[in-house]
Amino acid sequence: MSEDARFGLSRVVTLPGPFALDGGAVLASVDIAYETYGTLNAERSNAVLICHALTGDHHVASDHPRTGKPGWWTRMVGPGQPVDPARHFIVCANVLGSCMGSSGPASVDPATGRPYAMRFPVITLRDMARAQALLMDHLGVAKLLAVVGGSMGGMQVLEWAATYPDRVRSAVVIASAARHSAQNIAFHEVGRQAIMADPNWREGEYYGAGAVAPTAGLAVARMAAHITYLSEAGLTEKFGRRLQARETKSFGFDADFQVESYLRHQGISFTDRFDANSYLYITRAMDYFDLAEEHGGRLANAFAGSATRFCLVSFDSDWLYPTSESRAIVHALNAAGAAASFVELSSPFGHDAFLLDVPELNRVVDGFLRAVPSCL
Repeated sequence: MSEDARFGLSRVVTLPGPFALDGGAVLASVDIAYETYGTLNAERSNAVLICHALTGDHHVASDHPRTGKPGWWTRMVGPGQPVDPARHFIVCANVLGSCMGSSGPASVDPATGRPYAMRFPVITLRDMARAQALLMDHLGVAKLLAVVGGSMGGMQVLEWAATYPDRVRSAVVIASAARHSAQNIAFHEVGRQAIMADPNWREGEYYGAGAVAPTAGLAVARMAAHITYLSEAGLTEKFGRRLQARETKSFGFDADFQVESYLRHQGISFTDRFDANSYLYITRAMDYFDLAEEHGGRLANAFAGSATRFCLVSFDSDWLYPTSESRAIVHALNAAGAAASFVELSSPFGHDAFLLDVPELNRVVDGFLRAVPSCL
């Protein structure tokens, strides 16, 4: 298996088209960047797909090539973790529309030889799942032991379960929802407007030698979004009203408070690894997400007749995707007669809890995955 060029770190595959999108556009072909860990067994029954969140990537358990930081979910994926390469064949793909190797606005349009920029078609989360399904075909995986994801990754898991029920044996949905709420859309719009108001955005045409990216706008978008990932209790415990490297207030507009300095750092560091146009496209895809709308207006219809086993996890301090959103999914699964388990965990970390040190989350996911029947 190790000699197969399809498997390993930092892989990119060009999937032949035409690739039809929900919005009506068609891509001639699609590039998908991905990584695999572990070995696909002889029965091809141990594959686990990890779906990343809005600003994530396929480096789930390997060092990021730009930042040098460890993979974004090494607490969940890796030796001795719930998703373990010793037991599982693990796949993580950069989503369609992103900027880490998969086709997106920064990619070269084969028809013009120039980056797509805003000529890239608007995409949906279902489009992302369709591209991942083609990747699974390329890897020779007909059926997945599990699809696992948090936040936007959880939305992709739901799309997989609804669009490819015969290919998903189990689904783990963490800190997520079946549709984007008006409040979620509002926060995203603030971020998009910050990017588009940056003079360097130039209607998305900022690629090429000597061009300056709209980093100021992207940093503000990241700052606004990052607030939603945290909880008030967590912010108070970590920063309170403590001042940043000073004894008294400056009576100016420098970062007087530690929390201000923290947010500025988060915004600036984000611009080193993410593309502003991709941020526009992926947030719009999330805003369009409404699984009930895709299935006749009734969420239970998305899971009718499904043999997939579901595990849903929420956090009591998550106000971005609160527990009520997970309960709505569970109610729909129950109405559809699908097998579902659900737990709300306690954590001070807010929405970001699914990425942080919450041992109870690992125990839940590990126990659920070990209970999935090994046969296809």
